[in-house]
Amino acid sequence: MNLLLDTLALAQPFEELIPRQMELNGFGLLPLRVSHIAKVVSLPFHHRDPFDRLLVAQCMAEGLSLVSLDPMFDKYSVPRLW
Repeated sequence: MNLLLDTLALAQPFEELIPRQMELNGFGLLPLRVSHIAKVVSLPFHHRDPFDRLLVAQCMAEGLSLVSLDPMFDKYSVPRLW
């Protein structure tokens, strides 16, 4: 299922809802670091999407799990939840 923000009905404007929910749920933003970008260079091309490859690299560099329904991520050595 693909949801686009222009078709997703939100109870509040995105710029208000998301920061509030992040705070309520204890989420934070992971900054993009040079070490993350350097990790992308060494990744095999299981996934061609540059954003997805960056997510994998961030998870690997930070020791995090990736939350996604995409089974393509299983080809990388990163734990996938969902």
